[in-house]
Amino acid sequence: MLTVVVASLRARWAMFAASFVALALGVGLLTAMGLGLASTFDAPQRPPERFASSPVVVIGQDRLTVEVRRGPGTTEVSKRLPHPHPVDTDLVRELRRLGTVVSAGGPEAVGVDAPADAVRRLVGDRAQVLTGDDRRRADPDPERDAQALVALNALLGTAGGVSAFVSVFVVASTFAFAVALRRREFGLLRTAGATPGQVRRLLLAESLVVGALASAAGCALGGRGAPMLAGALVDGEVAPEWFAIREGISWPFHVAFWTGLLVALAGVWAASRRAGRIGPAEALREADVDTGVLPRGRLLTGIVLAAAGLGLLVWGLATDPAELLKRKTYTTRPMILITAVALLAPLLVRRTARLLPLPCAAGMLVRENTAASVRRTAAVAAPVLVTVALAGSLLGAAQSVSGSRAAEARERTTAQLVVTGERLRVPELRGATVSPSASTAVFVREEGTALVGFEARAVGDPAAFAELARLPVRAGDLRDLDDRSIVVSEEWEHHKVGAMIDVWLGDGRPARLRIAAVLAIGAGGNGAFITAANAPTAAVDRIDVRESGATTPASLTARSDLAALSDALRRTTGGTVRGVDDWAAATHPRTSPQTRLGLLVVLGIALVYTAIALAGTLLMATSARSGELASLRLAGATRAQVLRVVAGEAVLAVTVGAVLGAAVTAVNLAGLGAALTSLSAPVTITVPWGTTGTALGACATIAVLAASASFPRGRSR
Repeated sequence: MLTVVVASLRARWAMFAASFVALALGVGLLTAMGLGLASTFDAPQRPPERFASSPVVVIGQDRLTVEVRRGPGTTEVSKRLPHPHPVDTDLVRELRRLGTVVSAGGPEAVGVDAPADAVRRLVGDRAQVLTGDDRRRADPDPERDAQALVALNALLGTAGGVSAFVSVFVVASTFAFAVALRRREFGLLRTAGATPGQVRRLLLAESLVVGALASAAGCALGGRGAPMLAGALVDGEVAPEWFAIREGISWPFHVAFWTGLLVALAGVWAASRRAGRIGPAEALREADVDTGVLPRGRLLTGIVLAAAGLGLLVWGLATDPAELLKRKTYTTRPMILITAVALLAPLLVRRTARLLPLPCAAGMLVRENTAASVRRTAAVAAPVLVTVALAGSLLGAAQSVSGSRAAEARERTTAQLVVTGERLRVPELRGATVSPSASTAVFVREEGTALVGFEARAVGDPAAFAELARLPVRAGDLRDLDDRSIVVSEEWEHHKVGAMIDVWLGDGRPARLRIAAVLAIGAGGNGAFITAANAPTAAVDRIDVRESGATTPASLTARSDLAALSDALRRTTGGTVRGVDDWAAATHPRTSPQTRLGLLVVLGIALVYTAIALAGTLLMATSARSGELASLRLAGATRAQVLRVVAGEAVLAVTVGAVLGAAVTAVNLAGLGAALTSLSAPVTITVPWGTTGTALGACATIAVLAASASFPRGRSR
């Protein structure tokens, strides 16, 4: 058997080249992504900065610890407080008796030059005592390094998942089409006495050899490419400047190698079973029109996945529409529908091709050839479907959600001017309504099993807040907000107006507050609102301002009055003054360059795979059609005419894939629009025409070049 396999691979090396390259590239990407992912698990251990010269640091309580249920027992969970407790002045006075006390700009921490044991005995449970590397917790934003790796971790994980997802498509479709082209060969083998099991083992052995060699090459490629990937991520500001691939990591190589081998075997498994069922006479009398191209198992799997994809979408809309707006959801769920449509492609491509209008006799010939050669058309359309659907769904969803959040921020205030900055001074202005607020958080124990933190704003003037805010109130009244109440959203477990809820404030204090109003969730989650009395240490970072009596947008009011108001705010607040439109564009969620770069990396991976699949499939298909193309020449067609037909078939197959991909995108974006509507958020569906069109143009160019390159150059006789 091994001799036959080696001889088969040597004789048909061109047929296996596309699968080898695709698999090697996939394993290489998985290796590089795995090495990068492993390097994001731990942030570098940095030395203390703020109190580097102090052997002991005393800090106030900076975490909220609450007991929750876990199974039959309980456990403690902690959340970092946005407003840590200061170190008590009496405690600082006592610490000075032990040694030198250093305060580095804030009351929440002090450095002490004294023995650690003596400091711990003195402090007790009044504060926290840090020594060694733990002193970093007193630095500004001590978790910034770990937080900087969160987005990178998500990007590499998504890119690795897309690599595995698309590589399965490419390898499976390439192997399946290669097997379809060898039906006559298998018929001859059956005529010579080969059993169905021998035919299956031959194909599996071929894929095992190709998979092992390609996986080994991919591991070597990924090991060399990982440092370059890290450098590119740093240059693109996706990763922090100190990010680098850690040494001594081996598990990504093992995962990538065995995944590649498994993908190769899985890709050829279904094709080998079909090949084993080929009878001697069936292959020898096979017609050029494809029949029986959609086995029952593939049909059922496609239907089940389509039902699952649509069912999950409907279920999400009915139960938790906000979940559909999360990046993890709109990145992964479209893959279910993409897989379903790709599996059902043989059923769809013929109908889709015949719906597309093509003029003249050559166009009719192109359309009928494309519709008749279902296997070839489906093999070309599937990778294009993946690329178009991913481009439309991923970029479209990201841009739509970001646009909706920005529009929502603009609609949630009737202010004309917004001042932003740190520790703003609140002005007293005649003839204007001024609503200051501060960023804070509120914590609640939900279902007794989880401590959930919600972003919140502490309102300095509830009356001015109620006048300027234009929030989507579902129940209650914003004017009822006071020091003993809270405004929550429907995202909260308990959200009935008038109900009393137990919460922990941003400084960790427990409070029992009455629900004054309930808001719709919105595109970004409308969070919670409390009064400044419940966040006394939160510094004002936003001030909404509107001229008293103004009922029109800022662009329609007296420009001189508004300019004078802006100048007064700049002088008195110490912050940045913007018109509300400029503020919404500058400070609220948009698709950041880093996020866009990450999505383009994912789409680039899909496009590279698509190029390999298109080139490999069309090179094999066109070279196998030499007899058919020679017949066209004998019928009087010139070489240029036949070449145009071949190129036209390639473009039409790409168009069919684009139509199917656009249909998947439309379903996904329609579900996103329905989710935004149900959340009372602005619906701003954005279709990334430019990126999708560029990807589609690249697919069409590659298809035409591959089909033309394999066109027979000899003269027909």
